[in-house]
Amino acid sequence: MRRIKLIVAYDGTGYRGWQLQANGVTIEEMLNKALSELLKEPVCVLGASRTDSGVHALGNVAVFDTETRIPAEKICLAVNQRLPEDIRVLQSEEVPLGWHPRKQNCIKTYEYQILNCRIEIPTRRLYAFFCYYPLDVEKMKLGASYLAGEHDFASFCSSGHQAEETVRTLYEVSVEEGEDHLIRIRLRGSGFLYNMVRIIAGTLMQVGMGMYPPEHVKEILEARDRKLAGQTAPARGLTLMGIEYEKEPQREIRGENDHWSYVLDQRRLKSQGVSILTILFCEAEELSRLTGRMVHQAYRNGAKKVYVQFPEGTAVRAGEQFGHYRMEKEPESDQSLEEVPDLVPEREPREGQERKTGQSLEEVPDWAPESWPGKRQEPEGELRPEAKRKPESGQSSGDGLWFAVYNRILA
Repeated sequence: MRRIKLIVAYDGTGYRGWQLQANGVTIEEMLNKALSELLKEPVCVLGASRTDSGVHALGNVAVFDTETRIPAEKICLAVNQRLPEDIRVLQSEEVPLGWHPRKQNCIKTYEYQILNCRIEIPTRRLYAFFCYYPLDVEKMKLGASYLAGEHDFASFCSSGHQAEETVRTLYEVSVEEGEDHLIRIRLRGSGFLYNMVRIIAGTLMQVGMGMYPPEHVKEILEARDRKLAGQTAPARGLTLMGIEYEKEPQREIRGENDHWSYVLDQRRLKSQGVSILTILFCEAEELSRLTGRMVHQAYRNGAKKVYVQFPEGTAVRAGEQFGHYRMEKEPESDQSLEEVPDLVPEREPREGQERKTGQSLEEVPDWAPESWPGKRQEPEGELRPEAKRKPESGQSSGDGLWFAVYNRILA
């Protein structure tokens, strides 16, 4: 099972919002249908932001689980051929199975557009709210300044909300006017209440009209009373610009051969001193060298234990322990990776097994099967949980550190 993350853009004009509805077509419904047709399996996407009817998005996030072998980065191109022209998947990538778009720390950015001119411009009518009354942008900016920071936004939330907590943090609340008669209200925050952005936009428009002074926004905020805030602005002016997630350390290593690459997702469990190195893709002949280097690097960074999970296509099934290997000494802080001995024991090729052209003995993985992918081959010899590696010349055998190897095979 794999989990795929999507970045989705859409024109929400013709849809009843993101979430599935019994009385209208939704963005979620169209994605489920297109992905199910593409992957030949039932698919249910889970969205990070459940936008309302008529609201647009340039960077909503969704995930789904699948058994497909299609490369994750190619799914976006394939599914777009099955989606209507007002919905597009901009990016697709694989994420850990435990990754949840609504439970990760993130910052969402919304923008509300107001077309402020005497006559409405037809090409703007679906993506901006038309206001013919002249707005004082400077007063709107002053009123917006009271909303930045951590506050209880109960006054700016629709009465039908289901949130238990109404305290939110806004990192940015800005009001800018462009030469195209568009006033853009931009909000960046850790989370938003139901209709919060649209109510803030409606309140700031009333400030711009002179219905009350900018300082009144602070009074509305402190009162925690929805009746004191402005009207809820129409949905068509609102766009979800994007969602920023806290990123785990990720490295991409490319070699001289353009036909192979490594993507390493390294997560450090600092409290336990454990490093997990997940190798998502690489070629067999390079796996041994890469593993040894990355394990040593993790120990040098302070890890007490290192677990390595290999990609699909290797010789041992998922979750099966391949063996324990003992380091004879910790890598010194100034020791280069080139000087570090390989952790995987070397052996001569089996009888009848030829080494690949140009491949040195050090590059042949100890566990490599005779044919692969294919029928599973058991490694020769007995692997005991505490099997020690014979010390290299000039090395002493001490307590050392341990690591375990896990990997999977193609079905």
